[in-house]
Amino acid sequence: MTGCFNIDQPITDGGDGIWDPFFVYPLSWLMTTIAEFFNNSYGIAIIIVTIILRILILPLMIKQTKSTKAMQAIQPQMKELQQKYSAKDKKTQEKLQQETMALFQEHKVNPLAGCLPIFVQMPILIALYHAIIRTPQINPGIDERYTGVFDPQQFLWFELGSSDPYFILPLVAGATTFIQQKMMMIQDNPQMKVLLYVMPLMIMAFAAFFPAALALYWVIGNLFMIVQTQFITGPNVGKTEEQKKEEEQAKKKNTQGSGNKKKAKSGGAKKK
Repeated sequence: MTGCFNIDQPITDGGDGIWDPFFVYPLSWLMTTIAEFFNNSYGIAIIIVTIILRILILPLMIKQTKSTKAMQAIQPQMKELQQKYSAKDKKTQEKLQQETMALFQEHKVNPLAGCLPIFVQMPILIALYHAIIRTPQINPGIDERYTGVFDPQQFLWFELGSSDPYFILPLVAGATTFIQQKMMMIQDNPQMKVLLYVMPLMIMAFAAFFPAALALYWVIGNLFMIVQTQFITGPNVGKTEEQKKEEEQAKKKNTQGSGNKKKAKSGGAKKK
C-alpha cells in the first residue's frame, strides 16, 4: 500500500516490497522498450501498452459487461418486487430479499459477478498509472528532481509530461467516459445516473491538470471499452426484453407498410 502512494519517486526494479518490482517496473520497461522500437515515441508506447493490458483483462471485462446486461434485463421485475413489498417492516423486507434471490436464481444472475473483475483489474490499471507518471522519459519532472535534467517528450500537439494546452484531451476523455458509462448504465438506477455525470466531470478536471500522458491513457482505455461493450452487447444494451419486442414489431410494421406502398405504386403504373 505504501508503494501505491509513491507517485513522486523514481521506479526501481528492486526493493523489499512487491509493488514496484512486480507491477510498476515491468510496465515502465515495456513502454520504454516499445518507445525505442518506434523511434522513442512514448505516446505510441502508451497507446500500445494500454491496448495490450485491456486485451489481457478482456475476459474479466466481458464477464462484467454480461453481468451488467443481465442485471439490466431483470430491472422491471425487481421494480415490481420493490413495489409489492414496499413496507419497511422486518418480515416484508425478508420476503423481498427471498423473492429477489429467487429472481436472480431463475435468470442465473450473480449480482456480485460484476464486482470481482473490478477488484482484479484495479491493481493492474493503477500500476499502469504509476508507470506513466513515474517513468522519467514520459514525465520529465521526475527526472528533473533527481538529475536536474528536463527533457519533455512531444506527441501530436502536446507534451506528455505537461497538461494539454488546448484542453482537447480532457474534453475527449470526459466525453468518452460519459459514452462508456451510458452504455453500461443499469436502467433507473439513481446512483448510476449521478455517476453518469459526475465521473466525466472528474475525469475532465484531472485530465486538465495532470500530465497529458495520463489523459491519453484514459482516452484510449475508454475508446477500447466503448468498442468492447458494443461488440459484446450490441445495440440492445440497456434495453429490456419488452422494449426489444416492441422495436421488432415496429420494424415489421414499417417493413410491411413500405411493401404495401410499393405494391400500390406498381399497381397504379400497370393500370396506366
